[in-house]
Amino acid sequence: MNKTFYTYITTNPNRSVLYVGRTDDLLQRITEHYLNRGKPETFAGRYYCYNLLYYEETPYVLNSIDRENQFKGWRRSKKEALINETNPDWKFLNSELMEWPPIDPFHRGDFY
Repeated sequence: MNKTFYTYITTNPNRSVLYVGRTDDLLQRITEHYLNRGKPETFAGRYYCYNLLYYEETPYVLNSIDRENQFKGWRRSKKEALINETNPDWKFLNSELMEWPPIDPFHRGDFY
C-alpha cells in the first residue's frame, strides 16, 4: 500500500498568522487543527490556524520532513510567494477537500 505525505500551510481567519505542518492524513490533521482552535497548548490552536492555504504531497516521508523544515526556515514573504503561486486569492481550501466545517463529536453544532 502506498502512503502519501503532505506538507501544508494553514492560517487563521484573518490570514495574519501562518502555520507550517506535515502529515500523512491531511483531512484528519486539518480537522484536528479546527477542533483545537483556541486551545493555548499548540501554536495552531492558540492562533486559530485551521484554514488551509497550500499543500503539496509526496510518496516519501523524508521529502515531507525536509520540505516542512525548509518552509519553517523561510521568512513569511517567501511562504507568501509560495502560496501566491497556486492560490493567489488566499482562498481557504478546506471545503474543496472535505465537508466543512467538520462535526465536532463532543460539541455538535458548535462551529465557533
